[in-house]
Amino acid sequence: MNKKEVLDALKKIKADSKQRKFKQSIDFIVNFKDLDLKKSEEQVEFFATLHHETGKKVKVCAFAAAELEEEAKKTCDTVIMQADFEAYKKDPRKAKKLAAEHDFFIAQANIMPQVAGAFGRVLGTRGKMPNPKAGLVVPPKATLAPLVKKLQTTMKISAKKMPIVQIRIGTQDQEDEIIADNVMTIYDQIIHHLPNEHHNIKNTYLKLTMGKPVKLM
Repeated sequence: MNKKEVLDALKKIKADSKQRKFKQSIDFIVNFKDLDLKKSEEQVEFFATLHHETGKKVKVCAFAAAELEEEAKKTCDTVIMQADFEAYKKDPRKAKKLAAEHDFFIAQANIMPQVAGAFGRVLGTRGKMPNPKAGLVVPPKATLAPLVKKLQTTMKISAKKMPIVQIRIGTQDQEDEIIADNVMTIYDQIIHHLPNEHHNIKNTYLKLTMGKPVKLM
C-alpha cells in the first residue's frame, strides 16, 4: 500500500458519497490473516500516535487526589476526585456514563489501587483503564498539558478477539493529504506489531460513515 493508492481511494469514496446533513468520518479498516488470536503474543493491542488530529476532539478524564487537582482541572475535560470514587463504585450506571463520554482516563499513580477498586470493572471491560504504556498513570505533581495534547493524536489499536480493526482516521472535510498521512502512519505502526508484518495483512479499506468500503489492497 502506498500514499497514491490512499489518495485515489479517498477521491473515490468522496465522489461516490451522497450529500448528508452531518459531517461523515473516514474509517481505515484492516483485516488480518494467519493470526492465532488465542495466543496473546499474536493479539494486536497498542497505542498509536498520528501526525494529525482526526477531526474529533478527544475527551480526557483524570482521577486525582489533592496534589494533582489544580493541574487536572486546568487541562482535562473532567476530573474525578478521590473523595468521589465511592459514589461511582456504588452506582455502576454513573460509572458507565463516565466511560462512554471519555476516550482516555489519566490517573494519579499513588491512588491507582483506589481507581482500580472503584472503576476497574467498568473501565477494564472497555479497555479504558489508565494505562502506563500510554503514559496515563502520572506522578502526583505531573504537568498534564503535553500529555493531553498528545492524546488528541493518540488512538488505541486492538484486535484480540476478531482479526480486524476499524479506526477513525479523519473527517470528509479534512485535506486528503492529511488523511493519507494518518492512514500511512497507522499502517506502518500496525505492521510492526504483527509477527510476520505485512504478511499478516489480508486486505485494507477506506470508508465514509454512510458509504461503501473502497479496497486499498
